[in-house]
Amino acid sequence: MNLQAFKEFFRSGQIGGILLMICVAISLIIANSGFATDFSAFLTKDFGTPYTVSAWINDALMAIFFLLVGLEIKRELVEGELSSLKKAALPVVAALGGMFIPAFIYYLLNKDSSTISGWGIPMATDIAFALAIIAMLGKSIPSSLKIFLAALAIVDDLGAILVIAVFYTDEVHFNYLLMAGGVMVFLIALNFFNVKSLYFYLIPGILLWYLIHHSGIHATIAGVLLALTIPTNISNVPSPLEKLEHLLNGPVNYFIMPLFALANTNITFQKEMIGGLSSPLGMGIIAGLFAGKTIGVTLFSWLAVKFKLGTLPSGSGWKHIVGLGMLAGIGFTMSIFIALLSFDDKMHVTEAKFAILCASVISGLVGFIYLKSIRKPVKP
Repeated sequence: MNLQAFKEFFRSGQIGGILLMICVAISLIIANSGFATDFSAFLTKDFGTPYTVSAWINDALMAIFFLLVGLEIKRELVEGELSSLKKAALPVVAALGGMFIPAFIYYLLNKDSSTISGWGIPMATDIAFALAIIAMLGKSIPSSLKIFLAALAIVDDLGAILVIAVFYTDEVHFNYLLMAGGVMVFLIALNFFNVKSLYFYLIPGILLWYLIHHSGIHATIAGVLLALTIPTNISNVPSPLEKLEHLLNGPVNYFIMPLFALANTNITFQKEMIGGLSSPLGMGIIAGLFAGKTIGVTLFSWLAVKFKLGTLPSGSGWKHIVGLGMLAGIGFTMSIFIALLSFDDKMHVTEAKFAILCASVISGLVGFIYLKSIRKPVKP
């Protein structure tokens, strides 16, 4: 197994997470300064293209982010923590708990409200932020937990992608979808005939993005579909997948995700927003992300171990799993992305962003302090 790609992903995730935090702070400062109106106007400007600046970031650039996520998912399925049933069982089951319980909590609090459509918001875990917090913990936690969290977050991302594709698509144009299917068949054929050149995948991949965008399904799904067709191997020889992952790590973590944060966390604070935290929307997101993730990850991990589907990461104990569940409540990037798809009402979007920000800060801070307080690894 070639671990270099994973090491680079983990390393860039650490720095990328810190850069994300800086961009969040800058965006909040701008949104609450005299530049707020000009910044919002810039994001809605189209510069003569069919799409606004915000649309280019959320639909086009984020497709590249999802391409990287798809590459990570495929690599883990082929040669990593998800490559066998025994390896994959615990992070997969834990991730399922971390998606189901938060969505259920949100549903219970919003079932009689107009904001019920946001049930997918607390399901997500932000890989970059979570890995950045893990990196800050250093040697105070077992290294196996870092790999477990990365695998859990990758499965979580896959679940969020499926939720977006199935539940957050309003209208499907089957003619475009049929053409996109033809492009996918072509890409799969390239893989079957062992074509290694990335150009043969990336150029049709652009066409795939265009067709899926016009089909009504969110265009970012094209990134994941393209990733699943990129060839890989289980040897130490770098595969096309690992080469592309290496190329994308820097741009995604140092440019695309910080730019997304800059464009989508420009929250102008208002007195009403504090009250919004106690609304069904705000409570659903905060309780879902912090309590739901902690309960879901811990409970489902316990069930997996109880029924001998998997074992705890080496050198770790249940206290570590609880702490990891807290960190999984950092839903920032993906949660905001789903919030943008969930609501047409701008006030609901703003309240959701603020609740996501509060929940992610609580989860990250409490998770960090809790894991830091565990002095020595506990034997399972």
